[in-house]
Amino acid sequence: MLARRTQRAPASLRRKLGTIACAGALFATSAHAASTVWVVELEGAIGPASADYFIRALERADDQGADLLVLRLDTPGGLDKSMRDMVKAILASPVPVATYVAPNGSRAASAGTYIMYASHIAAMAPATNIGSSTPVNIGGGSPLPIPGAPPAEEDDSADEEGGESGEAEGEEGTGSGPGAMNRKVVNDAVSYIKGLAELRGRNVEWAEATVRDAANLTATEALEAGVIDVIAEDLPALLAAVDGRTVSAGGVDVAVRTSEPSIEFIEPDWRYELLGVITDPNVAYILLMIGIYGLILEFYNPGIGIGAVVGVICLLLGAFALQMLPINYAGLALIVVGIGLLAAEAFTPSFGLFGVGGGVAFVVGSIILMDTDVPAYQISLPIIAAAAALSVMILVFALGAAIRARRLRAATGKESMVGGTGRVVAEFTGEGRVRAFGEVWQARGAPGLSFPTNSRVAITAVDGLCLVVTPLESTM
Repeated sequence: MLARRTQRAPASLRRKLGTIACAGALFATSAHAASTVWVVELEGAIGPASADYFIRALERADDQGADLLVLRLDTPGGLDKSMRDMVKAILASPVPVATYVAPNGSRAASAGTYIMYASHIAAMAPATNIGSSTPVNIGGGSPLPIPGAPPAEEDDSADEEGGESGEAEGEEGTGSGPGAMNRKVVNDAVSYIKGLAELRGRNVEWAEATVRDAANLTATEALEAGVIDVIAEDLPALLAAVDGRTVSAGGVDVAVRTSEPSIEFIEPDWRYELLGVITDPNVAYILLMIGIYGLILEFYNPGIGIGAVVGVICLLLGAFALQMLPINYAGLALIVVGIGLLAAEAFTPSFGLFGVGGGVAFVVGSIILMDTDVPAYQISLPIIAAAAALSVMILVFALGAAIRARRLRAATGKESMVGGTGRVVAEFTGEGRVRAFGEVWQARGAPGLSFPTNSRVAITAVDGLCLVVTPLESTM
């Protein structure tokens, strides 16, 4: 009887039980669902290409609902602007970012230290190091140094002569000069990294020391000092160590899920490859030179030709690359002035004055073009020497020879006959025949002018197959 009543349970109750069972199954499935982890690898100096690559990967990770983005980092430093762009993207990201200095022997120096401090999770592999974050250049887009670079020394000699800052002070007591500017840049960098340290709860005192004193730490020292969160032998160990951690991402507390991870390695695309090539200072410099030479040759020989097409394309690519790099505009101006002086030497010979001045301006401008001390963003001296030699050959010798050849008398065609001489075959007045260039030609002279037999005439024009002549004596 009881069994019969159980089988005849109300349909509404059966539906409720089914709903509860389905919900439980879905909950169990979601609880054991694999997490999604994206891995981005950056090696070498931090620059426009690497910053663009990382930021776009982080945006895609957010769009596709990734649980964690791991930035595997090995860098000697890089450009300040590129580093700050990456830091801003990390701070605004709703996807947690774990910066992992790996593999063994890697480093997060200079710009890499700031990125580590900004990340939600900071991790290092054994036998890696972090630090050396003192700014060494004060120009626009100032770079950060390579590891081991000594901090900028301040000139304290003026302190003994008076003045609290050791620099000349203005009306408001603000120091001026290189020493004061260095202090401003260092203090700005200190405040920046201390703010990141406070945000992530990491060692504030060491953050200041790595900027002011270029301090360094090994992975073990960094963990003990509270600079990083994890030491992991490899990526699986890192994911196991951070699973379940709660971090603040995008202003919201997020629990990091890395259990049973589905790992996706993000490969660089064509945009990264293109930016990586053209933002190489040597490539950008060469593109700029090709663009300028192409336009110069096109202006000399007007018309839409290969010089104009190649020149415009290379000049635009070079200009695009330079606006992403920390350039010194005084150096760029010296390059333009140098090319102008070399071109002036070709058009108006000055016994080498314009040529030498142009060569010196071109070389000096090329050397100081990159406003950075980071070796990866310096123009190679052999490339500068080759470009200077090529400029002299193109603008002084090649262009000068072309201009001189253009001024020479034509050697072929009707134009080459004008100015030549001939002899009268038989006396005539008006029209007759003359022998010129080994042939007998119909000739025409001025009305009423007589040409004796065997007299010499000068050819003043060519009208079809008729030579316009005048007595040679009258042309002298």
